[in-house]
Amino acid sequence: MERTYKIRISNKLLKTMKQTNPKFEIKETSDNQFHFVLKARNGRTILSSETYASKQGAENGINSVIENAQDLTNFEVKIGCNLEEYFILKAGNGETIGISETYKTRVGLNKGLHSVSKNSIEIANR
Repeated sequence: MERTYKIRISNKLLKTMKQTNPKFEIKETSDNQFHFVLKARNGRTILSSETYASKQGAENGINSVIENAQDLTNFEVKIGCNLEEYFILKAGNGETIGISETYKTRVGLNKGLHSVSKNSIEIANR
């Protein structure tokens, strides 16, 4: 005879079960341009790129994130019009590679910044 058991899973365990590997996603826009996003383990977008004329341009941008996110001096903190902070990742030539979401607290911003660095290292080492 089969028995069915109900088990309770904590919210923390449930979040862990839903997590995936961090990844870059390239998306095509309606006007045939490309941009990429970096997604963290929890699926949230932590960095968004500018648009590129070609998919190869977006791929080059991803490689630039991996290269430049290791040096925290390449991140620049800005204040948006809503007075919330965000960061920009810049290449060695000063060009913007990606922009974060806005954060309500400096602690959240710092976590996001370190998440971009950590996740890009993890992706590069796969």
